[in-house]
Amino acid sequence: MRAVLQRVSQASVAIDGAEKSHIGAGLLILLGCENADTGEDITWLSKKIVNLRIFDDEAGVMNRSILDSGGDILVISQFTLWASYKKGNRPSYLRAGNHETTIPLYNTFCQQLSTDLGKTVKTGEFGADMKVSLVNDGPVTICMDTKNKE
Repeated sequence: MRAVLQRVSQASVAIDGAEKSHIGAGLLILLGCENADTGEDITWLSKKIVNLRIFDDEAGVMNRSILDSGGDILVISQFTLWASYKKGNRPSYLRAGNHETTIPLYNTFCQQLSTDLGKTVKTGEFGADMKVSLVNDGPVTICMDTKNKE
């Protein structure tokens, strides 16, 4: 699994011109799954995200997690995180998982993240043409890959 985390002061996602989800301060997560992802990847990534200390404490130091800050999370499926751009100018998405594998992975990840966060995470709609809006706070943007934990 690959994830791009963006600390936001607000974020939303719209589908066909209608807002589906909106959050205030918290994290916008773009999530890409591949067929090789497992429950271990879901567990590791979810725990890492909720415990990552990227929110400011009283002294303005990034020393608090999303759990500490009480923020919200919006998760958007993003197969293009698996783009291969090494050959030619048109990206290849061969490593992006197929729908039969990645839809259950995405849904399970969102459920695990909700459990670890202690409240429901907001989502987009898997496979939809979405318009994502955000105000990046910091900016703080972190890329994570469950196959590169070291």
